[in-house]
Amino acid sequence: MTVRDAARDAYREAFPALAASLVGGLFAGVVLSGMRAELRAVPGLLVLVPALLATRGNVYGSLGARISTALHQGLIEPRIRGGDERLRAAVAAALANGLLVSSFAAIAAFAILTVFGGSVAPLPVLVATALLSGLLSGIALAGVVVTAVFAGYRRGRDPDTLVGPLVTTTGDLFGMLFLLVAVRLVLFVVGVI
Repeated sequence: MTVRDAARDAYREAFPALAASLVGGLFAGVVLSGMRAELRAVPGLLVLVPALLATRGNVYGSLGARISTALHQGLIEPRIRGGDERLRAAVAAALANGLLVSSFAAIAAFAILTVFGGSVAPLPVLVATALLSGLLSGIALAGVVVTAVFAGYRRGRDPDTLVGPLVTTTGDLFGMLFLLVAVRLVLFVVGVI
């Protein structure tokens, strides 16, 4: 195989995922632009957005990489039913890491904004919003990552090529959608809306 053939194959595999990433990012931006009322109601939420989106990409990108490696090494089979204990443990670890980092991001945003005299919502509101959005988006992302990696692997695609753009796209899209859902639920519970 020549370098040109290898480059063509890599481009053929990666282009659809990259195109989907572009479209997903645009939809996430549309969701963010529609959150003006929530951003005003929860000062400091906008500071959390980049941290929460980066968290989704990092945590679930690692999950996808672990699953891809396990598939390549023959440690797990590419099927969800009757799943392997290693797969369940990897998903549980990703969810736990996502929740831990989400709560840390909320606490850090609160502390930084407080120290610098910025307007900030009460800490419980920020933490509850971050945790709820982390849980909802984590469940969705774990399902998407596992399904896509297994489907790609079964079709002869390199799952490592799919994971990056896929997690970026779904992380941004689900991250923003579930952040909107979470902030609305938290504001409803505290009686703001």
